[in-house]
Amino acid sequence: MRIGELSHRTGVSHRLLRYYEEQGLLSTTRTPGGFRTYAPEAPTVVQQIRALLAAGLPTRVIRDILPCAHGPAPDLESHPDMLAVLRRELTEIEARLECLAESRDILAGYLATTEARGTNG
Repeated sequence: MRIGELSHRTGVSHRLLRYYEEQGLLSTTRTPGGFRTYAPEAPTVVQQIRALLAAGLPTRVIRDILPCAHGPAPDLESHPDMLAVLRRELTEIEARLECLAESRDILAGYLATTEARGTNG
C-alpha cells in the first residue's frame, strides 16, 4: 500500500509516517517511480508504534521492541533483555510521576494559601 492509504487507514499523517521511517520504526520500499510502498502489516506496526509512544517510550526503545511485536502487543517473554529495558523505562516514568505529584502539591499549597488570604482580607 502507498503512504496515502496507510495514512487513511491509521489516521497518522504522511509526515509522521515518514518520521517513523526515518527513525527506523517503519520499513518501506520504493517503486521505480519513487513512491513509498508499505507491507500489508504496516497498519498494525503503526498501531504498535502509537501505543508504545503513548506509553512514554522513546523511539530508540521502540525500535528495539518492534521486532518482538506480533499482533496488537509485543510478546517479550522470550526477550529478557527487552523486559529489562521496559522495567527500567517504567521505573523512570514512575519517578517522573512522583516529581509531578510533588510539584502539583506545592502549587496547590501556594494557591490554597493565596486564595485563603484573598477571602480573609
